[in-house]
Amino acid sequence: MFWMAVGAGATVWTLNKAQRLARSITPGSLADSAARGAVEAGSAVRSFTGEVRAGMLQRELQLNRELGLDGSVLARTEPSKAPVLRGGVKKRVEIPPAVPSTTHITPYNRNEDL
Repeated sequence: MFWMAVGAGATVWTLNKAQRLARSITPGSLADSAARGAVEAGSAVRSFTGEVRAGMLQRELQLNRELGLDGSVLARTEPSKAPVLRGGVKKRVEIPPAVPSTTHITPYNRNEDL
């Protein structure tokens, strides 16, 4: 009687496992698990990019502070003049118009050598 009960219990357990496995490998179940995996991967990538952007911003602020580009470091242009914020006003540079070339350059054509 004991062994019959053990055998019946083992059979029920085996059938439950087999049904779970059969349900897990159906196309709908596979599609659902793939969709869940894609959502999890997307959220992981989004979290990673957020951390990278925060790190980039922190490093940029640190570099600006070290180089004095955030306005915290003062530089004197001349000893007699008032201090000016470093990196504040930039001098505008005018670029002259292009001068046409007076020399004629013939491009090298490799096919002429043949």
